[in-house]
Amino acid sequence: QVQLVESGGGSVQPGGSLRLSCAASGYTYSYYCMGWFRQAPGKEREGVAATDTYGTTNYADSVKGRFTISKDNAKNTLYLQMNSLKPEDTATYYCAAESRWWCRNWSKHNEYAYWGQGTQVTVSS
Repeated sequence: QVQLVESGGGSVQPGGSLRLSCAASGYTYSYYCMGWFRQAPGKEREGVAATDTYGTTNYADSVKGRFTISKDNAKNTLYLQMNSLKPEDTATYYCAAESRWWCRNWSKHNEYAYWGQGTQVTVSS
């Protein structure tokens, strides 16, 4: 059974940084499409970033140049380094995974079969 567990959320001032982690267990495939999504109250869940078996990365325009997605295959852990955080980045952040060699529609939530429980990120002065 695949389990994704996020950690690293918290409260930070504008301009600050956080690093989110997503530990995957029970995921025995050597290939993957993994991503980060976020959902703010009253808004739809949106794709933030994704990466795949080949190391291809994709980002939402709103986070390009500020967020970096990476994966440590030895630890089976996905990361999201978030710098220059803004109040509009406030949301619950979710990790997602799908057993594919590459991501087809990385920003679509129905691309992914496995989801974490989410971690809250609050950016406020």
